[in-house]
Amino acid sequence: MLLDSNACYRAVRARDRRFDGRFFVAVSSTGIYCRPICPARPPKRENMHFYSSAAAAEGAGYRPCLRCRPERAPASSSVDAASRLANAVIAGIEEHALSSASMGELAASLGVSDRHLRRVTEAELGVSPIELAQTQRLLLAKRLLSDTSLKLTEIAFAAGFGSVRRFNALFKSRYGLNPRSLRGHADPARGLRCQLEFRPPLAWENLLAYLRLRAIPGVESVDATHYRRTVAIDDHQGWIAVSLAASGVALDVELSQSLAPVIGAVIVRVKQLFDLSAAPDAVSASLSQDSKLKAIVLQLPGLRVPGAFDGFELAVRAVLGQQVSVKAATTMAGRWARAFGAEIATPYVELNRLTPAARRLEEVSADEIASLGIIGGRSRCIAALVKAVRERTVVLGSGADVESQIDGLMGLPGIGPWTAQYIAMRALRWPDAFPGTDLMLLRAARLDAEAWRPWRAYATHYLWQSLGVSP
Repeated sequence: MLLDSNACYRAVRARDRRFDGRFFVAVSSTGIYCRPICPARPPKRENMHFYSSAAAAEGAGYRPCLRCRPERAPASSSVDAASRLANAVIAGIEEHALSSASMGELAASLGVSDRHLRRVTEAELGVSPIELAQTQRLLLAKRLLSDTSLKLTEIAFAAGFGSVRRFNALFKSRYGLNPRSLRGHADPARGLRCQLEFRPPLAWENLLAYLRLRAIPGVESVDATHYRRTVAIDDHQGWIAVSLAASGVALDVELSQSLAPVIGAVIVRVKQLFDLSAAPDAVSASLSQDSKLKAIVLQLPGLRVPGAFDGFELAVRAVLGQQVSVKAATTMAGRWARAFGAEIATPYVELNRLTPAARRLEEVSADEIASLGIIGGRSRCIAALVKAVRERTVVLGSGADVESQIDGLMGLPGIGPWTAQYIAMRALRWPDAFPGTDLMLLRAARLDAEAWRPWRAYATHYLWQSLGVSP
């Protein structure tokens, strides 16, 4: 990815948070690379070198700054296919895709060849997928060393290393440091916690209100300050609680200790659920050019498009919500969770069910689903969705090819354009998704939605806000 060095230099001088995570600045006189917002005194211009990713900076021989901590930078938002694929590779690595599977299997899960995956990663990020994997694991380990009280062995395996010896060796060779030297002062009594930064502003109360209306009874709980839910990833089960940090530029995430081995995957999913890679300045600058949107955009800065912690869960919820109220869909989703989700004990009485996973629903028939009071057409649709997800003909993750997944969804009985686009908007994290068959949107937009590209998902949420509706 090409960078404008003059624009990058101005952003560094201004410590402009809008550019945080979009590039990194390396300093040749110190051998350190930083975020654009680093509080340290800016170096001389001739000593600055700019990189599109932390992995590229480390590949050039630079070490991460201990003050601004590059591992905490928000991810870059992606619109074009190449950038989305590169970000999907990062997310896949963070979820340990390359520590338990080959690059070929990761590429297959994203619907591309391993050669194309390597080519795009090198073009967009300046490094190979394997080099990227090493950097992402090291940065996750660095975060856990500073932010948690986990043991070194737990950190090594949570970050995707096959052994503690390999972890120590790579850490010392890359950073010239003993991992123990980066231990923070996390209080074990406060449990397992981390912070996830974002580019402000963030319409936090609006985001919580949206999720509160859709919280699945037993699985999710939302109050005025926190989002909580149960979690099941691989064979690990537990709970999380998310709130706005006092700084106003990060989310506090608390996890049950049982989720320590999959903390990387939890971090990725929380980022996706709360749209933490969004670039609110770019969205508002584009959409405020439209007279229909300008007022609401200015009234509600930092609006996010809520994503999905679990893509399959979101897709089922979207089917249940067809042609019924949000409240009725929430009731149905609670019945679904009680019937097919496993029980779990948590510190929160309202959280007692795990969301049903497609891989555990192989023997569930459409008739069993219908017995919950779900009409026949939707029951058959959900049964077909379960089969498609299990067979991977439909992949409900942010890195999946959008067009092919929308086609796959619309090939299922009972899923039309609106539902497919809604799933693409939230589960696939597609910023240009647009449920154009929505009658209220059609009346408001008057078929002028092309001007909102590539942010039609954000335009949709702004319009829903202005119209007082919330599908």
